[in-house]
Amino acid sequence: MIDIEIQLAGLRARIKALSPQAAQAAQAQGAVLLDVRPDSERADGSPPGAVGVARDLLEWRVPRAAPDPAQPVICLCAIGARSLLAAEALERLGYTQVAHVEGGLAAWRAAGLPVARPAASLDAAAQQRYARHLSMPAVGVEGQQRLLAARVLLVGVGGLGSPVALYLAAAGVGTLGLLDDDLVERSNLQRQVVHADARVGLPKTTSAAVALKALNPDVAVVEHRERLTPGNAEACLAGYDLVVDGVDNFETRYAVADAAARLGIPHVYGSVAAFEGQVSVFHPGAGGPCYRCYVPAPPPPGVAPSCAENGVLGVLPGVVGLLQAVEAVKCLLGLGAPLIGTLLHYDALAAQTRRFGLAPTPGCPTCALAGRA
Repeated sequence: MIDIEIQLAGLRARIKALSPQAAQAAQAQGAVLLDVRPDSERADGSPPGAVGVARDLLEWRVPRAAPDPAQPVICLCAIGARSLLAAEALERLGYTQVAHVEGGLAAWRAAGLPVARPAASLDAAAQQRYARHLSMPAVGVEGQQRLLAARVLLVGVGGLGSPVALYLAAAGVGTLGLLDDDLVERSNLQRQVVHADARVGLPKTTSAAVALKALNPDVAVVEHRERLTPGNAEACLAGYDLVVDGVDNFETRYAVADAAARLGIPHVYGSVAAFEGQVSVFHPGAGGPCYRCYVPAPPPPGVAPSCAENGVLGVLPGVVGLLQAVEAVKCLLGLGAPLIGTLLHYDALAAQTRRFGLAPTPGCPTCALAGRA
């Protein structure tokens, strides 16, 4: 305790201290005000415009918050101790105009300066559950809240739908719709990992709901115990932000593609056979192709045998399904470059991936549904 007090005393003698009023004025002139308290403390309020970067993540996240080391940076904490340590860390990183708010947020409040609370904050349990997301600048609290507000429909709760469902539930996607009319069979368990031997004979949607609620009780699971057809597809997809396609027949996949285009939502596609798999994102509303641009018509019987006919390596749907889950999260958060206009092919035996460009087909009837005839 004595050592830290000596350290703080030395920092007080060296680090520039600003009153709350002076810090507010400097912020108005372009200084970056860093609130270095953890998310749990900032949930109770922070100065308007302050950038939240917890002290223990400062070295990782400050380059995004203050990319110019010559820009003035002011650190703030609860009472003015952690802000000194944060300021010292910034100096070590090469920042040349560093200060801290003397007295911290307590002094800021006492001075009658404004404090803004986040529009919505995560409770303590959610902060623990999603801690690894919250520490990522690209996700953070705002991104996690977007996931919690998202609604995703999984068409098929089998080999592909299983890993997608588990990882989207774990990621905190707030509402997961499960559409499947099949029952769990023992032959499913070699690859459909969301199910269990004790639930053989139950509807797949019910079995999956049990597993997902056990994993993350905060996720709302909506069961659609029916088969998707061209006649009901649009009604099934309505109200969802994104659809994940885990089906194994062309009729259903075309129905998904048409409905997704009409509703303007991304269609995350995946398929597996034997030792190979494919993933793409079809989204004509975003300028990409649709599934019909890739496969204009079903192949003749026997050319593309089903998994039941041709078999599938049990772990392969896990690989492809996880890639679908990644693409779904990217689309929901607006991160990176989703596989729009790209087909990713995975060869398990060669441990090799290949990428193929896909372009919209002029005159495509499904793209026309999205207003791109």
